[in-house]
Amino acid sequence: TGDTGQGARTWIKQILNQDMAFQHIKVIYPTAPARPYTPMKGAFSTVWFDRYKISNDCPDHIESIDSMCRGLTDLINDEIKNGIAKNRIIIGGFSMGGGMAMHLAYRFHQDLAGVFALSSFLNKDSAVYQALKRNESVLPELFQCHGTADELVLYSWGEETNKMLKSLGVSTSLHTFPNLNHELSRTEIEKLKTWIVKKLPVEAANTN
Repeated sequence: TGDTGQGARTWIKQILNQDMAFQHIKVIYPTAPARPYTPMKGAFSTVWFDRYKISNDCPDHIESIDSMCRGLTDLINDEIKNGIAKNRIIIGGFSMGGGMAMHLAYRFHQDLAGVFALSSFLNKDSAVYQALKRNESVLPELFQCHGTADELVLYSWGEETNKMLKSLGVSTSLHTFPNLNHELSRTEIEKLKTWIVKKLPVEAANTN
């Protein structure tokens, strides 16, 4: 919440001591637009969507989520127009960005290569679960990470999200980081990089 794409890029660079770069994969860091954010008493913040409160026990703020899904769909379509195959695209994010990615992929773009969600969660009655209950197709794999010491997005919320998605047919992994608060760790980013390369191997890049 409140960070920009450039900020996220810098943060990861500090953790890794280098950019998160791949020889054959382009990395894009989009920035959410500024909007009034209810948990901050309506103050403007760069957030992907609004929330009624920071809790997994309230409805999705569906109007703001869906308007952002439309904007991010344009971003995906631009890449496809540039010649990237849709099944060679992974989306993901930290905290709210991971929640956004799960809505985007599992409700609107079930033919992406994968999704990652770091310190993220979905609300108990999320529209994502409703969509997957009606779904028959093969879904993008989910790579999830969460710190057990997270005081903002509780580990149990992330764990519950993982279990629900698994029960609805998503192939998921949940990597647990003891003593990690609402932050990123180097081990986590290294694991994520390994997973990304496994989902988007170089060989396939050469044949596209």
